[in-house]
Amino acid sequence: MGKVTGFLEIDRQDRKYRPASDRIRNYNEFVIPLKETNLQEQASRCMDCGIPFCHDVKGQKGCPVNNQIPDWNDLVYRGEWEEASRNLHSTNNFPEFTGRICPAPCEASCTLNMVDSPVTIKSIECAIVDKAWENGWIKPQLPERKTGKKIAVIGAGPAGMAAAQQLARAGHAVDLYEKNRKVGGLLRYGIPDFKMEKHHIDRRVEQMEAEGVTFHTGVNVGHDVKIEDLTQSHDAVILSGGAERPRDLPIEGRDLDGIHFAMDFLPQQNRRVGDEQLDNVTPILAGGKHVVVIGGGDTGSDCIGTSIRQGALSVTQLEIMPAPPEKEDKLLTWPNWPLKMRTSSSQEEGAERQFAVMTQRFEGEDGKVKSLHCVEIDSKFQPIEGTEFVLKADLVLLAMGFLGPLKDGMVEELGLELDERENVKANLVTYQTSHSKVWAAGDMRRGQSLVVWAIREGRNCAHEVDRALMGETTLPR
Repeated sequence: MGKVTGFLEIDRQDRKYRPASDRIRNYNEFVIPLKETNLQEQASRCMDCGIPFCHDVKGQKGCPVNNQIPDWNDLVYRGEWEEASRNLHSTNNFPEFTGRICPAPCEASCTLNMVDSPVTIKSIECAIVDKAWENGWIKPQLPERKTGKKIAVIGAGPAGMAAAQQLARAGHAVDLYEKNRKVGGLLRYGIPDFKMEKHHIDRRVEQMEAEGVTFHTGVNVGHDVKIEDLTQSHDAVILSGGAERPRDLPIEGRDLDGIHFAMDFLPQQNRRVGDEQLDNVTPILAGGKHVVVIGGGDTGSDCIGTSIRQGALSVTQLEIMPAPPEKEDKLLTWPNWPLKMRTSSSQEEGAERQFAVMTQRFEGEDGKVKSLHCVEIDSKFQPIEGTEFVLKADLVLLAMGFLGPLKDGMVEELGLELDERENVKANLVTYQTSHSKVWAAGDMRRGQSLVVWAIREGRNCAHEVDRALMGETTLPR
């Protein structure tokens, strides 16, 4: 633990944002890091709470990757930053990703959250890995021996990257396939640069290449390459292609121009920021338009921040669920993730949020959307008479979640069994699918989830693949 009386003497202090008027002028990260002395003070607040729910493994209350949070908090408090980095990386391949975009369930589970003052775990985690990069402590981890086994990982998002890195460190030859031009999956193409700049991914790619991972970008397995060819040429195949089928909104007027899925809109801007070619696609831009974002989650929030930076006239976010309470009932929810009102940095930048709203129909002119008819709903999701209203809508972005992996291509070609939610069905312990040489991890197996869960799934899957191929494994889960 940190300082014995630290949590009594020191108030919670967290990173702040640059002013909205400044940050919306570009796509750069805008979080202001804490000074080292402040970070050590904050780490000292970690208390001897008996059961550290922030990383409770059995109950899975806090950190899905089982970060040893009290341990590296104590190391930071004592100024042992390099050892803190080693500890952090022992459970998490990419803490600079989670330290930026994870919602921090660990902080919700912190014992000090009982009084709304949890340890600033996410900020400390991010500071550890950033300092490790600055000081050259993060280096390729080369295997002591080569196993002669060959593994294909399909999908280079966080799950695929974690699985590939772990297996390469175990001495296997790893081919990592990605259909896009660059590695990262939703980290690169779904998360805006103002939340996580992409050089963080590029550094990890360089590290993984040095460790022996071979990247095959611009290759859509199941279309450009037959999946059966890979199962025959490799000892094992891991599917980590994500859950890419978006939930649609089949109401009147859906076919009008100007109505797009969020994941058609966000990747375009990320490619512009990354100087990546757009392949003659029709530009989707919010500049000078009234934008309506349908869906109240993180993807919807990313659409808001991007639209504001593109120069939208107005941005309205609609959510079908009722507004959550401003504060949770600790006795009912802690240490679980609470349902309560949260306002993202993008929402703070100028979006209007409306809850308990049902969309009824789109209207347009000359084939282009111009308005959206809505109605308020009651607790049973039934329209309330007399509450109808109309929103101006020159651009509508659908951000209502995802329904599972794409089926055409490798999933159909392999004839894989699906679960009741139409994800690739895999054993909950071994991650093996209905095909004897194929494993699945990440959103493709568990459905849409968090980056921290993707990393855990990739690590666990690598552990099981190594065990299956070698009869035993020393890879941590």
